[in-house]
Amino acid sequence: MIHGMQDVIILGAGVIGSSVAYHLATRGARVRVLERHDRPIAGFDAPSSTARATGGFRVQYGTKINTQLSLIGREMLLEFENLTGVNPGYRQCGYIFMASSEAHLHELRTSLEVQRTAGLTVSHEVSLSDIANLNPALNLESVLGGTFCPWDGFIRPLEILRGFREAAERAGAIFEYGVDARLELAGSRVTGVRAQNGSISSDIVVNATGAWAGELMRQAGLELEVQPSRRQVASTVPTNVLPEDMPMSIFVDDGFHLRVRDGRVILLKPAQPQSTQAAHENSFSLEFDPTWLPDVLGSAHARVPVLRDVPIDPERCWTGLYEMSPDTHALLGRAPKLENLYLANGSSGHGTMHSPALGKLLAEMILDGKTSSLDAHMLRPERFLENDSVRGSSLI
Repeated sequence: MIHGMQDVIILGAGVIGSSVAYHLATRGARVRVLERHDRPIAGFDAPSSTARATGGFRVQYGTKINTQLSLIGREMLLEFENLTGVNPGYRQCGYIFMASSEAHLHELRTSLEVQRTAGLTVSHEVSLSDIANLNPALNLESVLGGTFCPWDGFIRPLEILRGFREAAERAGAIFEYGVDARLELAGSRVTGVRAQNGSISSDIVVNATGAWAGELMRQAGLELEVQPSRRQVASTVPTNVLPEDMPMSIFVDDGFHLRVRDGRVILLKPAQPQSTQAAHENSFSLEFDPTWLPDVLGSAHARVPVLRDVPIDPERCWTGLYEMSPDTHALLGRAPKLENLYLANGSSGHGTMHSPALGKLLAEMILDGKTSSLDAHMLRPERFLENDSVRGSSLI
């Protein structure tokens, strides 16, 4: 806990780092954000998970803590324009999760029960006829049923980032770019960071470097169980075969899902695991691998027949990075064995949608010594040392 006006350095100006900056600065803390990219993250050219996010938002999860984070995030999204002056693009088009086996359908039903304990009451089970009404374009031949939440939908990641950054700057936060910073340690404390032009001291340092969070820690001789994971996205040419307000449609058996964004259909499906050596060598590569396309297109053509005659636009396909933790949940709070280094890492693909909650909670931890918005104990970074990982459905 810090008292009064104190210095906080945040490493990483992506959506989570910018959210932390906003929540700290608007409560009076002096904040400096250092970003290794040479300019504000505002376009697809940035090597940032925020810039390459697909823009989904959901409250349906298989664990209570993730549902709670989304509920806090949704509350802020509804007020985001009033708070920051920027429209986050939140459109409540819904998510359909579909199962093709009794085991997966049971898991979706179990997740609904978990969501109820978190306070989510509008998610519900849907029948085949319900799914057909929600998305008539789907081939439901193998589907048994699913779940739907009308609060799920879509957001604009770069607009949320811009809103947090601009509001943080108005509150006094300073953002600096082209700064490749390293942690400086003295015993159990981080004394500050070392950059190209010298050292910067600080009372508090926050690691919000996304997929690069583990690398930052290892450079200082520390360990952090966060690894980058490549995710690819295929995009069609402009088309009107599916409506822009179509719900995100997810086949949980193999993870294939699709949505419409800006007049194009974007297709996603987890790639087959690479060898350990190849995965390590390519873990930070943002180069698109076209050998993945036949797999995702096979799923798309079988499950959404209207897409069979819609070409893929190779120039609009892309690769992004998830920052994966061992239990696919965020690490939030003070780093183990260090007094003044805080972590906001490992969101595992949920960073943009959970950024409002994670920024708010971490600001509470730093300024108040505890969280009042939500009991975030399950997200403590030392949980892996204590063999107390978050447990829940792997489907959603």
